Amino acid sequence: MFDIAFSELVVICVVALIVIGPEKLPKLARTLGALTGRVQKYVTQIKEEVNREARFAELQKLQDEIQSAATAKQEVLRAGLNDIAKDIEVTETTNQI
Repeated sequence: MFDIAFSELVVICVVALIVIGPEKLPKLARTLGALTGRVQKYVTQIKEEVNREARFAELQKLQDEIQSAATAKQEVLRAGLNDIAKDIEVTETTNQI
């Protein structure tokens, strides 16, 4: 994300040591570390939630596809059953005559 070389990091640390002072620098470093950890945890949670939502959308799409396929198969079976019922009726009326 940020392209910071080691030499630039050393310069930042030296300037921070001069400006902030050696007494307050450890506390500041701990605070920055804790904040960085919280931000990383928050970003990880957001990523997981986005991935979960994407998987949920994929599963819903798959469910819709399966449902439409099942409905189509039901219609085919009903049409086949109706044809068989008509054939049975025709056979029964022919046998009665």
